[in-house]
Amino acid sequence: MLSGIRIYASDNIWRQILADLGATVLSAPTPGDINFDDLDISDTISVLDLKSMIINARDNTDVLYRVFGENVTLPYAQGKIVALLYKNDGMTINELKTALGYAPDVATHAIDTAIYQLRQKYGRGFIKNTNGVYCLGKL
Repeated sequence: MLSGIRIYASDNIWRQILADLGATVLSAPTPGDINFDDLDISDTISVLDLKSMIINARDNTDVLYRVFGENVTLPYAQGKIVALLYKNDGMTINELKTALGYAPDVATHAIDTAIYQLRQKYGRGFIKNTNGVYCLGKL
């Protein structure tokens, strides 16, 4: 199910699960490969959701490299937001909610928190909000 995917996990139980699913489990995190510990995966997750999150993390690696100019590993929500904003040239909060699996009318601070954390790490101008549309700015 996960053949061809190289992933690092520090937890031995998750390491075994990932190996059983066919992933190549690494003994140390490496740039360009997936770091399972950064994905914010809960203990109760279906195999399909797990596969989806890992595939999404893998797919965003190239986008994150283009944005940052180097291999970076971000928590799942932050990486997904950066990739979505890059690919779509900006999105509203409701579009971001939908793309991250939330209903547009759900009250959640998860996206706001992820954007705040990205701004803290990369500067206030990294993610701009113009007339309700979030887009990537300068690093």
